[in-house]
Amino acid sequence: MGAASSVPPVVVVMGVSGAGKSTIGRLLADRLAVPFAEADDFHSAANRAKMAAGRPLDDEDRRPWLLSLADWIRDVTTSGQGGVMACSALKREYRDLFRRAGAGVLFLYLALDRASAAQRIGGRRGHFMPALLVDSQYAALEPLQPDEPGVTLDATAGAPSIVDEAAHAVRAIG
Repeated sequence: MGAASSVPPVVVVMGVSGAGKSTIGRLLADRLAVPFAEADDFHSAANRAKMAAGRPLDDEDRRPWLLSLADWIRDVTTSGQGGVMACSALKREYRDLFRRAGAGVLFLYLALDRASAAQRIGGRRGHFMPALLVDSQYAALEPLQPDEPGVTLDATAGAPSIVDEAAHAVRAIG
């Protein structure tokens, strides 16, 4: 997956709800032939219920969830297989936790404007994250910084284009 390292990286596909993290993450994991993790699957029932009720999570709610995601990163890093995880990773402190969990953690930030995020979320069916929480996502968002390993891509581009760019970036960075 990358000539710079013998250990495949763990790519965290990050961004606000509706950015396409799950779709891009699954496609990228398939392309790179590595395991995929959907961070939403790691949420407790209480967290899901809170969000479904229109109440944003706070850092106390997120802590056990983030620690379980860091454990997944540690496991796939230790096994030497790398992986791709779809996770909002909205704050730098969360991304720092992930970087400490395993060597070679990279971030793919899917940048998306509020209106597009609200429209995408409003069109989803069967997901616990309601459109009314879009503003809370942007309030918490700390975009990927230049000193963080990764790349920012336009989430409004088509999935094939995003996955091509992402795979290229992973190979170049990783």
